[in-house]
Amino acid sequence: MKVPLFPLHVVLFPGTPLPLHIFEERYKEMIGECLAQGSGFGVVRAQREGLSVVGCMASIVRVLHQYSDGRMDILCQGGERFEIEHLDNSRTFLQAEVDFFADDDGCESTRHLREECLALHFEVLELAGMEQPQIHFDLGGPIAFQLAAALPADLGFKQQLLALRSDTKRTELLCEFYKTMLPKLRAGAHATRTAAGNGRIM
Repeated sequence: MKVPLFPLHVVLFPGTPLPLHIFEERYKEMIGECLAQGSGFGVVRAQREGLSVVGCMASIVRVLHQYSDGRMDILCQGGERFEIEHLDNSRTFLQAEVDFFADDDGCESTRHLREECLALHFEVLELAGMEQPQIHFDLGGPIAFQLAAALPADLGFKQQLLALRSDTKRTELLCEFYKTMLPKLRAGAHATRTAAGNGRIM
């Protein structure tokens, strides 16, 4: 299937939001067609060495603001994942023939693993002093993509998570990432508490 592509310095995950400001003429054209046809577009991570092979479809949830010069603010949401087969440069914007894919059957993580991953996630956010978004996590199904979207992680790691076809492996990899971060964050939090107690009049 051929889809329009929007190369960005982000990794979009299924089910997660993506606000965009559309200002380039080629993307005004692309988004205009998507709105007229009720179709989506593919978001792929743009790198110095080229595009990532695996991307995620984005559907336009709504147009937040339309400017007089054609620019627009839109809210999108991640959908199906795909793998690029061939690029097509025949339009002003990039297109590609893609193959859609999902997780392999029987690779959904256990509830216990999800609970562990969620607990680690919130501990990392709290120790890092990051705002915890008001998101409801349904532990009855996969949560790795939702967690990864809020991660203070490099795009290479996020791209690796996007490409994995096993929710169990994806969730395990997230747990390992958190466990690697936590010792340094815990030590920093302890040092801060200790410093705050110095010079206190007892």
